[in-house]
Amino acid sequence: MNKYKLHAIALVFASGLVGCDKSEVGDISLGVFTTQDIKLNTLVDPLVTGVTCHVASIEADLSLADPSDSSIACRQTGEITAAMITQIDKSKSGEIVFRKSKSIFFKTMKIRRVFDSDSQTLMYVSYSTKETSGSFKHSLSTVPLWGTQAYVNPTSTTLLPNR
Repeated sequence: MNKYKLHAIALVFASGLVGCDKSEVGDISLGVFTTQDIKLNTLVDPLVTGVTCHVASIEADLSLADPSDSSIACRQTGEITAAMITQIDKSKSGEIVFRKSKSIFFKTMKIRRVFDSDSQTLMYVSYSTKETSGSFKHSLSTVPLWGTQAYVNPTSTTLLPNR
């Protein structure tokens, strides 16, 4: 079998996998005369398993690149422990917890978790990137640790302005 046939078989197999996304929980058509749909996906944070995010994004079946638009909503859906919080990246840029290809031209939708230690809140940002440029379109959702086992009472001087 030549390399072109192998590439064609791989492309057909990969495109079949796109429709079999286990995390997809909804599919909303944008109309009879369009190939674009709103796909709804669910994501459980791999380290903070008590957080579930739902992401809505546009997918165009016959297009080579999906739009960068997306929205995200994250909520506490289970226990969040101090041990979970100790495992996460606490840098200002946080860490990517989910990625999904949005184009054959290296466009990727990413969800990044950032921890705000002052307010004891997990922030989840959904955005798209390309190898050559990013997109200004993004969406943010927050999950406060208040009321969980992971909550650490911040010092009052951190949150209040000097008087």
